[in-house]
Amino acid sequence: MQHIRELRDRVRNAAIAFVIAFGVCWYFSHDIYDWLKVPLREAWMMHKDTLGPTLHMQINTVTLGFWVFMSVGLWAALFVASPFIFHQLWKFIAPGLYKRERRVGVLFAIASAVCFIAGAAFCYFYCLFPLFNYMLGYADTETVFLPNISDYFDLTRTMMIAFGAVFEMPVLIFFLASIGLVTHRSLWRFNRWFIVIAFIIGAVLTPGPDVVSQLLMALPMVVLYNMSILIAYVVTRRREARAKAVDQGDGDELKPDDD
Repeated sequence: MQHIRELRDRVRNAAIAFVIAFGVCWYFSHDIYDWLKVPLREAWMMHKDTLGPTLHMQINTVTLGFWVFMSVGLWAALFVASPFIFHQLWKFIAPGLYKRERRVGVLFAIASAVCFIAGAAFCYFYCLFPLFNYMLGYADTETVFLPNISDYFDLTRTMMIAFGAVFEMPVLIFFLASIGLVTHRSLWRFNRWFIVIAFIIGAVLTPGPDVVSQLLMALPMVVLYNMSILIAYVVTRRREARAKAVDQGDGDELKPDDD
């Protein structure tokens, strides 16, 4: 019952933090959405002679605007409140861990958060504009191009989450190499197959059949995979060196004394 009460308190605190963050993010949801529109607006200006000088977003139902900006507030609140939510989760599980496990857990959580944010930022600053610039190239003077606010938010959110998940690869490889499931040798042998898999994943996660969006997803995955091989090399060499030192130590203990 004590553990159940502790879990109840942690869930309550996390829920309170999320509700407060949602209230703040919903208040600024229009500003957040305007920030998300920057890559589309910049791509639009590259085609303003064809599309017109002003970007207009379409709301085709009465309630669509309300639900879209509520969704913006919810996702932004989840991101803003996530450090406190994970802190409450950590406060619940940390007492049952050893000191070394707690230290590794903190480093793993920090590295995961940094990699996810880096992936989402990479998508926003380097991938969305080329993608939208390519897509808008299909428009012409006889076509009225009216992006739907819901479709655009879903596309941008999905792309940023997908890139954030992809950038978690070095952390995943580090974990697998630390427990001995993979080595730099096996990862290098699998490299050519991973290139094919990366393009398949890029085709699945990206919204359209165009080559540009697939390349924007697949090429970072290939680069991150090869960086992960270097990480696995360092981890594997250290693990093998420790295992060799332990074996030599046991062997020295089994040797008879010179006397």
